[in-house]
Amino acid sequence: MADAVLAEVGAGVTTLTLNRPERHNAITPELVEQFLAALRDAEDDDGVRVVRLRGAGPSFCAGYDIGWGAEAMAAGAGPWDPAADLALMRRFVDAYMALWRSPKPVIAQVHGACVGGGTDLALCADLVVCAEDCRIGYAPARVWGSPTTAMWMYRLGLERCKRLLLTGDPVDGRRAVEWGLASEAVPADELEAAGRALAERVALLPGNQLHMMKVLVNQAFEQMGLATSQLVGLLLDGAARHTPEGAAFTERATADVRAAVAERDRPFGDYGQGPRTA
Repeated sequence: MADAVLAEVGAGVTTLTLNRPERHNAITPELVEQFLAALRDAEDDDGVRVVRLRGAGPSFCAGYDIGWGAEAMAAGAGPWDPAADLALMRRFVDAYMALWRSPKPVIAQVHGACVGGGTDLALCADLVVCAEDCRIGYAPARVWGSPTTAMWMYRLGLERCKRLLLTGDPVDGRRAVEWGLASEAVPADELEAAGRALAERVALLPGNQLHMMKVLVNQAFEQMGLATSQLVGLLLDGAARHTPEGAAFTERATADVRAAVAERDRPFGDYGQGPRTA
């Protein structure tokens, strides 16, 4: 079995590559476990000052592996235990927040689809550089999910956050920069060079200085109630998967994942569409 996460070190930067391209790097417990191990290795390496997170294949990360998730829910059929659900999903949130808490700055390099749980990975990073044609959004807001890390609110503000979470619409890379969701958007064929250049530029600072600057900014957001918002997000995520509509989606996805997603998104048209440009 191929490694679900690859690591490469050079010029003070560890590049972590999500490596399930045939599944658009969809999230599973195994991927998260390998991701955490690779991140710990980067943190333990005194020669590494920055972590760059990217995805192999056509997408950064298409969110949770719905096939795995539906099967897991079906296997646990019976009365819903919110406490058990909370404990399970907190493991994933703790993994995403490892990026936020890492003493080393993390740059998410986003291309293709960055949706659902994939946005948790990207938005828990410190900086986002993306392809102009990428799609960043939270389609599970339509059914079967709530953003567990709650990072949308803290990065976008009230109006723009509601605009995306009340529709499940995505934004492209240009709009992501315009709305403050990313630092830079470049043509897709320039993304690799742009992501690497930004990571190497950040890595010019001493590691202790980078850590202090990251702590300074992060603590301001933590004082705004980030931990409480994440608890609410986790609880609502479990509830969303156990509504009548959520249960129906689970049943449909267990039989045919692609059909379930297509039926969810059909009323909204092409998922590539998002807020209209000026």
